[in-house]
Amino acid sequence: MTPVLVINSGSSSFKYQLLDMDTERTLASGLVERIGEPIGVARHTVYATPAPAATGGVAGTPTFLDATRTRELPIPDHTAGFEVMLDAFASYGPSLTETPPVAVGHRVVHGGARFFEPTLITPLVEINIDELSVLAPLHNPANLAGIVAARTAFPDVPHVAVFDTAFHQTLAPAAYTYAIDTEVAAAHRIRRYGFHGTSHKFVSEAAAAFLARPLVELKQIVFHLGNGASVTAIDGGRSIDTSMGFTPLEGLVMGTRSGDIDPAVLFQLERRAGMSVDDLDDLLNKRSGLLGLAGSNDLRDIRAAIGRGEPRALLAFEVYVHRLRAYAGAYLAQLGGADVISFTAGVGENAPGVRAGALETLGFAGVEIDHERNESAERGIRVISTDASAVTVLVVPTDEELEIARQTLSVARP
Repeated sequence: MTPVLVINSGSSSFKYQLLDMDTERTLASGLVERIGEPIGVARHTVYATPAPAATGGVAGTPTFLDATRTRELPIPDHTAGFEVMLDAFASYGPSLTETPPVAVGHRVVHGGARFFEPTLITPLVEINIDELSVLAPLHNPANLAGIVAARTAFPDVPHVAVFDTAFHQTLAPAAYTYAIDTEVAAAHRIRRYGFHGTSHKFVSEAAAAFLARPLVELKQIVFHLGNGASVTAIDGGRSIDTSMGFTPLEGLVMGTRSGDIDPAVLFQLERRAGMSVDDLDDLLNKRSGLLGLAGSNDLRDIRAAIGRGEPRALLAFEVYVHRLRAYAGAYLAQLGGADVISFTAGVGENAPGVRAGALETLGFAGVEIDHERNESAERGIRVISTDASAVTVLVVPTDEELEIARQTLSVARP
């Protein structure tokens, strides 16, 4: 057994998953949340029959849950949270004493232009992650807090940082450069970085494995559609364009984020509505997107409202799909055509109407959706295009934890 522990740390919570990398099966997972509040919550799930995390590079689902245990107790900081996690492993299993992790992998949101591959964490790397917090003030400090706590809990194993931005370091200057004064851009590190890279990498490789085709031969478009959403054009396994930019705000319409917007709108709102920078930040990141248009950031609610004949909900859905089509067309042009289009994440995997709407006008590019396949309740990786379609369209469940574990092991055991 080769256990790897994966940590995804937020400001007031962290998720964890223990995987056996010999079989790529999940042994246990958990969530520690409400850190710093009077009462925190810790959940720990053990898989008696280990969950098949991958089959030929494809994510799976648990086959049997032994149990999920929930505790409520004060969790003042991340260090205390890791003590709670360790106690859960000791009390409910699997035993980290008998099968200690050979490495710990950490999701880090922003690697700037410095980190383009999984990186062994050293004190200098920690300093760099902290310094890059200026580019991701809501994420990197929280990621670093998890790293510090985890290195205290597991001092004798390698810790590896896997960066959301790393996959997009292959973007050409023409793709990542904003058309603003170059000296201003350089002084403040203003450029397009891209995000969701771990998911885009996993899905594009899983699609190639599923189709039994060499990754280097494929032109792919991957839609990662969740509450946060992005799309990436991938040529031969390399990201050549992606919808998110300097921050995860650019690009597609998302659950609460606006995506693309004319910057002059912000000038207008500041001058005419008296909105501050913080007000505008809150508006575009937390009160826009589907929530701003329809009053809900959940597409299930929006589809139900459309069924009740609510025009606001219908408009929200049409705006959402319009943006998907715009990026699909743009990336077909950037790639010079596509071999594979994949949908992943919560919306991408579970909303056939979104998938159909996004590709409805792409018949000119040889895209043909099989509506019965698209509407099927089947799970796992699957084809939803017709047999005659010139472009294979897939639904590919993402597994970012498995991808982080794979990259972690590649560094810890090169």
